[in-house]
Amino acid sequence: MTEQTKPIIVGVPKETFAGERRVAVVPETVPALVKSGAEVLVESGAGIAAGITDDSFTRKGAKIASRSEIFDRAEVIFQVRTLGANPEAGRADLDKMKQSQIVIGFTESLGEPGLSKDLAQRGVTLFSLELLPRITRAQSMDVLSSMATVAGYKSVLLAAETLPKIFPMFMTAAGTIAPARVFVIGVGVAGLQAIATAKRLGAVVSAYDIRPAVKDQVLSLGAKFVELELEAGDAEDKGGYAKAMDEEFYKKQREVMTKVVAENDVVITTAAVPGKKAPILVTEEMVKGMSPGSVVVDLAAERGGNCDLTKPGETVEVHGVSILGPLNVPSTVPYHASQMYAKNITTFFQNLVKDGAIDLNMEDEIIKDTMVAKGGEVVLPRVRELLEASHAGA
Repeated sequence: MTEQTKPIIVGVPKETFAGERRVAVVPETVPALVKSGAEVLVESGAGIAAGITDDSFTRKGAKIASRSEIFDRAEVIFQVRTLGANPEAGRADLDKMKQSQIVIGFTESLGEPGLSKDLAQRGVTLFSLELLPRITRAQSMDVLSSMATVAGYKSVLLAAETLPKIFPMFMTAAGTIAPARVFVIGVGVAGLQAIATAKRLGAVVSAYDIRPAVKDQVLSLGAKFVELELEAGDAEDKGGYAKAMDEEFYKKQREVMTKVVAENDVVITTAAVPGKKAPILVTEEMVKGMSPGSVVVDLAAERGGNCDLTKPGETVEVHGVSILGPLNVPSTVPYHASQMYAKNITTFFQNLVKDGAIDLNMEDEIIKDTMVAKGGEVVLPRVRELLEASHAGA
C-alpha cells in the first residue's frame, strides 16, 4: 500500500446470534490485515465472550468503534454468522448495510437461499466461506475444517463427561478397569479429531466412513477401521465434500452397523452434507442394542441429526442411552475457534486484495466459487438454482 492509497476499512461487529461466543478477528490477525492495506474497526465488546478484551485489539493496531460506525464506514464486514446463519437477530443489521459493501462469513446460502437474496437486494457483495473449493490454495482459508477440528475434539469431552465409565484402562489395587470403547461414524476432519482425542484419553477406538480411502488415516491414528463391505460408489463431489447417498444404501448400512454400535460405549456421528438434511445412520433399534449408560454424540444435530432419536439442542435418554444433540459446538471453545476462524478469514481477505485495493478477480476459483451475491443479484449458480426451484414450487 502506498502513502497515497486509502486503507480498506474492515469492520468486525459483535456476533448477535444467540449463544454465539466467537469473533471474526483476533488481535493476532490485526497486523496481517493492516499490512494488507486495511484499517480495522472492532465493535466494543466483540471479543469478550471469547476471552479477548478491547485493549488487546487496540494494542495490535485495531480501533474500537460502535456498531453503527462499523456498518457506516466499513467497506468490508467480517462476521462469523452473516444474515443467512443468523436469520432472526441478523435482520436488524440489514438496513445498516450499504451498496457494494463486502460481507464475508458463514452464509447458509444452500440451506437459506432466500436470506442471501435479501442481502443481495441491499446491493451487498456476499462471500460464503463454507463454499470454499477444496483445493490446495484454499486450505489456509478452510473454515469448515477449522470448526470441524474444534467440534470433533469437544464431542469426545462431552461423551467422556456423560459416560458413567472412565475412558482409559486403569490398573488399580481394586482391579483392572477396562477402557471405554468409542465408535466414530464419519471420518472427515471432525471424525479424525474425535478419533485422535478419544485415543489420547485412552479409549479403544474404531471408525467407519462410506469412503474406503480414509482407512489409512484411521489406522494412522491407532484406531480400527470398520469395513461394512458396502458399495459406496462415488461418495464425494468434485469439491471434495460428502455426497448424499440413496436411501437403499443407507438402509443396508444401518443393517450391518447395528452389531458394531452395540459393542461400543460411545458413538460419535459426524456425517453432514452441505445444504441437506443429515442422513439417519443410527436408528432406535441400534440404540436399543447399546448397553445402559452408553452415549451417542450427534455432531450433525444442526442438520437434523444422524440418529433418529436426536433432539437438536437437547440431551435425551432413550432405552438407558444418553443421546446428545449439541448445537454450535465450536462456539463452546470460543478462544481457539475464533483464533482459527480469524486466520482463515484474514487469508481469504488477503486473496481479495491486490496492491492495497480490493480486486474481485472472477477468474480466481476461490472468488468465483464463494461469491454469492453482487450488484443487487444472487450470482452463484448453485444458489440461483435453489431460489428458482423454491419459486417454482411456491
